[in-house]
Amino acid sequence: MTSAKDPGAFKTIGELSGELGVAQHILRYWETKFPQLKPLQRAGNRRYYRPADAALAHRIHDLLANQGYTIRGVQKLLGVKVSTTAEVAEMPMMPAPQGATPTAPASAIDLERLVGLRDRLATALGE
Repeated sequence: MTSAKDPGAFKTIGELSGELGVAQHILRYWETKFPQLKPLQRAGNRRYYRPADAALAHRIHDLLANQGYTIRGVQKLLGVKVSTTAEVAEMPMMPAPQGATPTAPASAIDLERLVGLRDRLATALGE
């Protein structure tokens, strides 16, 4: 006796990822990039994909895997607002270190700090 679900039944993230052949974390990532993809979340943050959510996930997968689109291309196709360089420049600043004045967006400051850390690590490891 097989227990096939009704086509209109909600699907768990495991069921949908199995249908698409992608890992569950990919579906979670898509949720961050495509605001239209919003499964119901119940106790313990368990996701339940409605038929419309599953259809959208299938469309996103097809565009990415079969039609050669990038995430940004699919976002544009689906009408998702994509950040521009001007918006990044308007990002709030990180708090300035003692005696310093921030002159770049937080992401640029982080990058400079990370590059400095990388260089110091490389020196310490003798590379």
